Amino acid sequence: MGGLLDRIQATGDIKKMKEEELEPLCKEMRRFLLQNVCKTGGHLASNLGVVELTVALEYIFNLPEDKIVWDVGHQAYIHKILTGRKKDFSTLRQLDGLSGFPKPKESDADAFAAGHSSTSISAALGIAKARDLQGKNNNVIAVIGDGSMTGGLAYEALNNAGRDKTNFIVILNDNQMSIDNNVGAISKHLNSLRTSNRYRTLKENFKQFRDQVPVLGKATYLVLEKVRDSAKLLFLEGAVFEEFGFKYIGPVDGHNLEEMLEIFRNVKDAQEPILIHVKTTKGKGYLPAENNPGPFHGVGPFDMKTGNGLSKSEHPSWSAVFGKKMVELGEKNPKIVGITAAMCSGTGFEAFQAAFPDRFFDVAIAEQHGTTFAAGLASQGIIPVFAVYSSFLQRAYDQVIHDVCMENLHVVFAIDRAGIVGADGETHQGVFDLSYLTHIPNMTVLSPKNAWELEEMLEYAVNVCEGPVAIRYPRGTAEIDFAEHKQPICYGKAEVIQKGKGIAILAEGHMLQAVKQAAERLTQDGLDAPALVNMRFISPLDEELLLEITKDCNEIFTVEDNLRKGGFGSKVLEFYSDGGYRISVTNLAFPDKFIEQGSQSQLFARYGLDAEGIYRKIKGKIGESYGR
Repeated sequence: MGGLLDRIQATGDIKKMKEEELEPLCKEMRRFLLQNVCKTGGHLASNLGVVELTVALEYIFNLPEDKIVWDVGHQAYIHKILTGRKKDFSTLRQLDGLSGFPKPKESDADAFAAGHSSTSISAALGIAKARDLQGKNNNVIAVIGDGSMTGGLAYEALNNAGRDKTNFIVILNDNQMSIDNNVGAISKHLNSLRTSNRYRTLKENFKQFRDQVPVLGKATYLVLEKVRDSAKLLFLEGAVFEEFGFKYIGPVDGHNLEEMLEIFRNVKDAQEPILIHVKTTKGKGYLPAENNPGPFHGVGPFDMKTGNGLSKSEHPSWSAVFGKKMVELGEKNPKIVGITAAMCSGTGFEAFQAAFPDRFFDVAIAEQHGTTFAAGLASQGIIPVFAVYSSFLQRAYDQVIHDVCMENLHVVFAIDRAGIVGADGETHQGVFDLSYLTHIPNMTVLSPKNAWELEEMLEYAVNVCEGPVAIRYPRGTAEIDFAEHKQPICYGKAEVIQKGKGIAILAEGHMLQAVKQAAERLTQDGLDAPALVNMRFISPLDEELLLEITKDCNEIFTVEDNLRKGGFGSKVLEFYSDGGYRISVTNLAFPDKFIEQGSQSQLFARYGLDAEGIYRKIKGKIGESYGR
């Protein structure tokens, strides 16, 4: 692909261009982005919306000396292209390829690693204070979306930043969406800023009046300042940010490149905290994404001409199974309510929201609040079901312990995207939840083997189980195997899929399918058929069964979609060790590291947790004495 984009091979190359070349460069960037993301998948709509913003930033500021911190970082694709990574863009989100998020290991132009929302202002402020301590004078810019401004951490950072009168810039990229439509008071406030210029006019008039009357005296001046502040609060135009101590600029058209360049030139050398409110259109320049920005937030491979996805499964996803069952449960029990943290569509909650709008609560990107909000509901006899991605629930760890489990409140956590999620990589892998949930007193943790069992576990968690309950299930198509195994859910009881001798394999949730295939290979090798167990309950463990299987089996293997340390296998090992039982236990799980990006199947294979890997690990452990 020829043209202007080919002249950008390294960080800073954009600064060698003439200003009149930037508009056609933006058009090339959008075309290049579409041609690549339609093949690899990725975050499309958000990146299409920040083309002009990113081009203007990197034309005016000096990277890598100046530091840009991208909130979440899913909108940093244009930044990556402009900083020398165009040649690797075909590997975006692929195994061992270019990350879909900022990654300092990839480039010194990436100031801070990201992946979760609402962190940019805190991180950028830390970078700015480090700059001051070291006597430097570079710029530090945080780029945060209006969706991320619904997270409390952003306001903790604003509160801290506004006290420091230093060169620190926050760019509020206002596209009126996160993944789903934004909700809440902050979103309403930003809407008011989009539609009114009253305060900005009032502020300018005040300044002119003050300047024209220079001999007022201190007392009169203070009175006028109070009048100005009262008017600011009355009209609210930028007041929330100025009350934090920031100079507010905007709203600004984020697709007007000339205007963006001028503003960035003007603020570059400022010595005060500045917030620039930039209005953009998510999906800009690609009609299917502009018309439907939600579905185009994160996409798999798709047909660029039509916008249609290239692959669809015949079977529903785990999220869809959850959503359908929740509607059924909601119809039967009016005490059930649904909660999501800006992930209604991602968690499959749309049908429940439509059926029971008064019993559905989107708390925005605020997992901590969502958890304590659920605790408050539960304390009054309501049954809240909080659907949340495993990686995002980490942010509410204190609330799970202190507000839910300590009070033994009946809150149901539907933990979506548990285990390996794939191309989003380290920041999104849900491989910690078994480790951080199963040691909490009063918490019951379940993991279903297939779609049917997820439905049964939801019904059990809502209508039978007491206290806090977490059900974890993976990303992707829900398993339909083992349909013949439909033993009722009983508290703390595992399900024996197959009795056996010598070897017992204890599987967590959907890992049972790969375990069964590995067991069949072992039997073909001449071994006695291994015992296969679907654990169902990860906490509490079925200790009675753990003792029972030792009568016929002296080699036990645990298999889980979680890190090894602190996971389900560790609990089994701890049980036998504490009881003084002399039995061999081998834990098959992901190593204790942050797991890189790649497809789910690639990562299971790389770490020996697909059927082939499980077979080889068991065969290697038991040795040739068990062979033919």
